Amino acid sequence: MISVGIFNGYYPYTLVETISKVKKDGFNCIQLDLSFKDFDLNDPHTLPQTLTVEKARSIRNAFRDANIEIVAISGYTNLISPDPEKKRRNIEYVKTLLKFAREFGTPYVISETGTYEPSSDWVFHEKNATEEAFQEIKAVLEELAEFAYRHDAVFLVENYVNNVIGSVDQLLRLFREVDHPGLGLLMDPTNYFDGANIKNVNAELYRIFNALQDKIKIAHAKDIKQAESNEEKHAAIDAVESHTFRGAGDVELPAAGLGVLNYELYLKLLSKKHPNIPLIIEHLDEEDIPRAKRFVDDTLKAIGA
Repeated sequence: MISVGIFNGYYPYTLVETISKVKKDGFNCIQLDLSFKDFDLNDPHTLPQTLTVEKARSIRNAFRDANIEIVAISGYTNLISPDPEKKRRNIEYVKTLLKFAREFGTPYVISETGTYEPSSDWVFHEKNATEEAFQEIKAVLEELAEFAYRHDAVFLVENYVNNVIGSVDQLLRLFREVDHPGLGLLMDPTNYFDGANIKNVNAELYRIFNALQDKIKIAHAKDIKQAESNEEKHAAIDAVESHTFRGAGDVELPAAGLGVLNYELYLKLLSKKHPNIPLIIEHLDEEDIPRAKRFVDDTLKAIGA
């Protein structure tokens, strides 16, 4: 059976309060956000100084005592920032999480690749599509894969259509040229869609899984729909930017069940090769969590996964 989980960052509370909320809503696993109100770990730039083995183990053990599995760690940052100092700090942040990942109880740390656009981590920049950009991010991901492997961890790349690594073809090339056990894929099919292929959802889903299913380690659950405007969209919730984000350009990214993604097909394709994979719901506010979980659970029951 596929396990349904959530990012704990959608619960803006202390560690104990968060665990209580996660259990009440019926989840047995989470993707870990270091955003607890009673810890000093939510600033990426100071994390290398503030994160300790003791803090990591205390968080891990609290979730263990509650019988909630930590399946991956959020490390979202712009790995190709046009500001060299910011890029250096962002890479150091991800390395810190990879170094401590096993202390949290999981090998997996996840981030998207980023963009050259200086005003946003989510907006496309024309340089993203260049060979120079591919070579630069390839060097970063090689470095992270090797660092992860030395620490018994795995860096999971999460593509996004507006970032440097966004498409099926870019991912295929990346995994071909960085063939390393320290690199894997976070599967989120919504991240492949733009205003053109959103008109052919089923065909794109088959293409994604035919090409990439053997690289998948963890999966996400949100949705897609045609955007009414091209501006960057954020929800007014108490969360980090990666959790307030709801899309940029011609595709909006709402919660699961609120768009046009064919969820039965998505989960059938996912479960074929990954019948026990964790599926983490996202892009929602706290009030919508029960509905979104019910939608995902009902879809899984309908397809027998």
